[in-house]
Amino acid sequence: MVLFRQRKLFVGVSGLVLFLAFVYAFAGATYRAQVRVLVRRGRADPPVTAQQNAPPDFSRVEVTEEELNSEVELLKDDDVLRRVAEANNLAVQDWLRWLRPHEEQAARVERAAKKLAGRLNVEPIKKTNLIAVSYDAPDPQVAAHVLQSLASIYLEKHMAVHRPGGQLHFFDRQTGESRRQLEEAQGKLVDFTKSHGVVVAAQQRDLALQRLDDVEASYRQTQVEISETAHRVQELHAQLAKLPERTTTQVRTADNPELLRALKASLLDLELKKTQLLTKFEPNHRLVREVEQQILQAKAAIAAERLSPLRDETTDQNANYEWAKAELQKAQVEMRGLEAREATTSAHLAGYRALARQLGEDAIAQDDLTNSEKAAQENYLLYVKKREQSRMGDALDEGGIVNVAIAEQPVVPALPVWPAGAVVLMGFVVALTSGTGAAFAADYLDPALRTPEEVLACLEIPVLASIPAGMGRRLSA
Repeated sequence: MVLFRQRKLFVGVSGLVLFLAFVYAFAGATYRAQVRVLVRRGRADPPVTAQQNAPPDFSRVEVTEEELNSEVELLKDDDVLRRVAEANNLAVQDWLRWLRPHEEQAARVERAAKKLAGRLNVEPIKKTNLIAVSYDAPDPQVAAHVLQSLASIYLEKHMAVHRPGGQLHFFDRQTGESRRQLEEAQGKLVDFTKSHGVVVAAQQRDLALQRLDDVEASYRQTQVEISETAHRVQELHAQLAKLPERTTTQVRTADNPELLRALKASLLDLELKKTQLLTKFEPNHRLVREVEQQILQAKAAIAAERLSPLRDETTDQNANYEWAKAELQKAQVEMRGLEAREATTSAHLAGYRALARQLGEDAIAQDDLTNSEKAAQENYLLYVKKREQSRMGDALDEGGIVNVAIAEQPVVPALPVWPAGAVVLMGFVVALTSGTGAAFAADYLDPALRTPEEVLACLEIPVLASIPAGMGRRLSA
């Protein structure tokens, strides 16, 4: 009854929806082109650092969700969409552009890019490293060309974002500058070596210090020997003062036989003479007494000769005195030699100290120059390696070897997104649904009483008579 009462509204709404479905099915078909992007880890660029060997990070081999989302956002980047709109001239396909005749080209391109963003569907496929990109357009050729342009521009954008250009030129310039600094540092080091007459100042300083230690040890040993020799000379002088120059080597004692024989013979003669005198004279006679006196003297002489025998003594040079004298002379000569060696060693010691001090200063300066040369060489080798890495990266970029790949190239779709039959059938269902809904809504919003039962229910008064709607128009006529 509701549909019967609201049949005009039902037919109008249903017919309009069905007409639109027919128009969309046969005149407004949409074609969908698709492309799939694979995110992978096929290439690992070394990071641009100050280290000579900076290996890439292989700790993560899986593609993370953040990386997939980054590539999704890169596909929907405004600059990428703007370039795609310009490449496919999508601004011309806007039929409303005639209403804005004075609009600038940049505004038209931006408007086309926003419209493209609305029709473009970019989303990662779950549990995969793939990103599905689809675009709907009335023309299948346009849909395929738009995605082809999007894939090409996206790859360029990916390389530009993940590996900015200009690295090769930068490292080439830095390599030349580091080469110049290396040659300058090497030149300063060679000039310093020539001007100071050193080859390796640190080693020469160490050798000089070693020789200085040896000379100092020799100098101290010489002083000790001088002290010992001086004490020895003093002791030898004391010994020479005590020792005699000559010493008795042989002493012989013996009687004088000739003298004793002469004295005994004289004594015998005197005794014989006394005997002869006693025969002639008295014992008290003067001649007898004289002879007795001479006999006593002869006996005394014989006794004295026996008490003091002859002494034969032989002397020679004192060996101890001569040894001490020779040792003294030797010690004095040695003392003069030690004093000369002390003076020479002292001069050498002063020379080695000055040489070690100078070589120490040269070693510090040479170490600074060597460190500068090493640093310049390390920088040069670093920039050479980084330049080679950049050259390889540019070659890989030119070859299209990146961490994303077009897994499915866009093709021109042959069938629309929704077939005409399906659209008509769906339009018929929608037409019935929308017409029915409109009829019930209109009937619900209409406050008129249509049947006697409604009058009785609403007004609670009996109905005496009812006139059909068609009969009323005839009666009034």
